[in-house]
This record gives sequence, structure tokens and C-alpha cells, in this order.
Amino acid sequence: VSIVRQVTDGLQTLAQDRDMEVEITAPATPLVVLGDRDELTRLFENLIENGLKYGASGKRIAIACAAVGTPGGKGGAGAVVSVRDYGPGIAAEHLPRLTERFYRVDVGESRAQGGTGLGLALVKHILNRHQGRLTIDSKEGEGATFTVRLQQSSAAAPR
Repeated sequence: VSIVRQVTDGLQTLAQDRDMEVEITAPATPLVVLGDRDELTRLFENLIENGLKYGASGKRIAIACAAVGTPGGKGGAGAVVSVRDYGPGIAAEHLPRLTERFYRVDVGESRAQGGTGLGLALVKHILNRHQGRLTIDSKEGEGATFTVRLQQSSAAAPR
């Protein structure tokens, strides 16, 4: 949660420039995950920045952080962070390829936004290194939701 808040604070200028509101919902207790802080920061920068750039027509993005599962249970305890935009959405045929290097849904729009086609490939790579998972849900006209699941640490203090 602290990484998500830090990233969101760092992207406030972009949000203001695009007249967008960023909503964060998070539990009162820390969600502690095992991982490299710099890589996790890069991961959430990519997802939140994409939401601000490509979901701008929706005027807001919603970020939800939550704990799921139980320690020792099937799948163990996890932390889930979803970044949802309310923009134009992504056609179903593009969803399976979004994490490929250099893949772009709309080349002209991506270039206009300053995109390289590497952001979601980097997200996938970081999640692979952290034994995490990314799911993408979208329907045209209804925005897109990018959900990350990471293993929670058994440590009591945030890192």
C-alpha cells in the first residue's frame, strides 16, 4: 500500500494535467509482500500511469488494495492490487497479447501518449520474478482493470 501511495503521489501532476481523479481503497493494516521495492515501484508506476494515460476519458481511476487467502491455506495469503480505469476499454482480441514486448492496441495513440510498448511486458517480467500474477479484464466502452496478486510475507512490519 505504501508503494501504491508513493507512486500515486508521484503521478499527481499527470493526473492533474489530464483532469483525472485517483481513488485508493486500502485496508488499515499493512499488506507486506516479499519483493524488491524498486521493481514493485516500477510495476505500479506502469499500471497507474497507463490508467491515467489511456483511461483519461473516464476522468478517474480506482486503485483497490486488499488481502486475500489465508497463510497455510490453498494458495496461501496474498495481496491483491487492482487498477481500474473508466476509459474506452480494450477489445477482447487484444487482451491475450497486451504483455508482449512492443505490442500496442493503437500504435498512433500509444506514440501520442509517449508509450514504447514495453510497459506491460515489464510488469509481466517483474511479476514472474516475484511469483505474482496479472489478470486483465476489459470490455469496450467499460474501461479496463489490471489486477496484480503477490504473495504476502509473514513478516509483521512493512518494508
